[in-house]
Amino acid sequence: MNSETESSSSDITPSFGGLRVVAFESRMAAEVATMIRRRGGVAIIAPAMREVPLENNHAALDFAERLLGGEFEVVVFMTGVGTRALFAAMETRHQRPALVTALAAITTVARGPKPIRAMRDLGIEPSIVVPEPNTWRELLSALAAKVELKGKRVAVQEYGVSNHELTAGLEARGARVTIVPVYRWTLPADRRPLRAALNAIAAGAADVAIFTSSNQVTNVIQLAEAEGIGDSVKRGFARMAVGSIGPVCSEQIRAYGLGVDFEPEHSKLGHLIKEAAALATLILIAKRADAGRIEAVESPSPRRAASSNAPRSLLTDHPMMKACRREATPYTPVWLMRQAGRYMPEYRRVREQHEFLEMCKRPELSAEVTVTAVERLKVDAAIIFADILLPLIPMEVGLHFEKGDGPVIDRPVRTEADLERIPAVDVAALGFVGDAIKLVHRALAATTPLIGFAGAPFTLASYLIEGGSSRQYQATKTFMYTQPETWHRLMELLARVTADYLKMQIAAGADIVQIFDSWVGSLGPDDYRRFVLPHTASVIAAIPADVPVIHFGTVTGNLLELMREAGGDVIGLDWRVNLAEAWARLNYSVAVQGNLDPIALFADIPEIRARARAILDQADGRPGHIFNLGHGILPETPAEHVIALVDAVHEMSAR
Repeated sequence: MNSETESSSSDITPSFGGLRVVAFESRMAAEVATMIRRRGGVAIIAPAMREVPLENNHAALDFAERLLGGEFEVVVFMTGVGTRALFAAMETRHQRPALVTALAAITTVARGPKPIRAMRDLGIEPSIVVPEPNTWRELLSALAAKVELKGKRVAVQEYGVSNHELTAGLEARGARVTIVPVYRWTLPADRRPLRAALNAIAAGAADVAIFTSSNQVTNVIQLAEAEGIGDSVKRGFARMAVGSIGPVCSEQIRAYGLGVDFEPEHSKLGHLIKEAAALATLILIAKRADAGRIEAVESPSPRRAASSNAPRSLLTDHPMMKACRREATPYTPVWLMRQAGRYMPEYRRVREQHEFLEMCKRPELSAEVTVTAVERLKVDAAIIFADILLPLIPMEVGLHFEKGDGPVIDRPVRTEADLERIPAVDVAALGFVGDAIKLVHRALAATTPLIGFAGAPFTLASYLIEGGSSRQYQATKTFMYTQPETWHRLMELLARVTADYLKMQIAAGADIVQIFDSWVGSLGPDDYRRFVLPHTASVIAAIPADVPVIHFGTVTGNLLELMREAGGDVIGLDWRVNLAEAWARLNYSVAVQGNLDPIALFADIPEIRARARAILDQADGRPGHIFNLGHGILPETPAEHVIALVDAVHEMSAR
């Protein structure tokens, strides 16, 4: 047994006592089986992946040429296997001593013990060693503490799945990042053992699961879904004791809506199996004593603060709140985006006397139109009357609204100098929104949940850069591609402001918050991962865990899984996707909201009812559906049609 597998003690006292233990390890499958059996377990070995070197690794060879040419100041080695594979590729054209000499002249970073061993075996002593638990956060912190990253050329040895948070963090600090892919992960050639293990898990014929890499998690879930047993496997995992080798692996497990029951103190196989043997029996007793809790699938939201300070007890059992938690409700709750808007005669009467921003800034007017919409429509949630661009006001960029043209930014942000001109933002300047929430809360607190909201960082950034509305987002994308450091700094600023703004609304009485990423559908998945996901995730992670978060975007059918990864208890769906198919893609691990085409409200009432029925049928009565439109109500919509829709949803979904 080597140092990677052995525990700190030869003691084998903790015993599985005959429990059936599934391990997904590939390279060390035989060693894992032996350790499980030595501790009294029944070993079910199901290799979940194999490493496939990138053929004709041009990226590695290009990296070698640039390294020898002195083009990098920092090189980050993420994994031991990747480090060795990178050298194997480079040594097909270059001598090892020359490569080692080039690396010795610059800063080298080892993410954890495995790359340290690999580097030393190759003759390289790392300049910086990342402390446990060796996640990208510790890596970024350790590197930034010792190196001024602005302007530095940093190469990162990729380890199968790109770490976009690390890339964003490096770029936000001014680094010029080059990703060096070395190998990729795929399913094993012989998948029969893995299929057999998945069937056993789905059938309840396994007790303990042990994951030793994030790539295992991805392959296990994806194969289960491909085999049509994804839900059954997840329910099976919920009944088992699930162990993870460390934080990176645990994050991936949670991203698929699964729970993690234990991690070892040290990220080694021997420690993990010893911990599993010591804890599994007690974990299983606790889980199987409470079948209702076991069957619930944990939300894949980022880790969030335990709770807010605001009292939340009055409406805990309201159907809207229960739907956000994916709990059974007596009917499907319904509310509508822009429900307090120009289609309502009551709103138009107020609007005739006041400018739009004046209405937002006067709490009594904002509260009036918010409450009126709830009382008139009989919806299951209020949403505060405001605008997603209000946080731009204290940024002093010249926000105003032109009749017929919408919002206009007089001083757009298109350079680093423009960003530097934005003053420090205190969301207390938006206290009028909090005051309006307090008034609405006072009027509706005992009957109807109140939704606070904000624009997502990407959508706010797009308005700031474009100077108003856009169709192609040319300025925004050019900014991202040509000024990544400034882009990430801008997004970090907007994420902080947005999080503070939402927390202010919660403190004032908002029961739920919604994040509108109205323009993010203009991006492809790769750009979303690199330029958006880390910042949206940081906003959601800042929201107290007892306050549901609705995460909504338009034209996002290609981004749904990534939006789930960014976080949120509820994913809003626009009308361009089939609700049943979209929810299945999200593995039912979050609630969903949507998704009637707003234009359908111009049809006659029988057609509106038929379309509402179709969406309810797609939801199939599954707990966690909130009925809404796929975007906001249009100004010319007949108010009586809106009322008919709400009535129809309540009537047809009654259980």
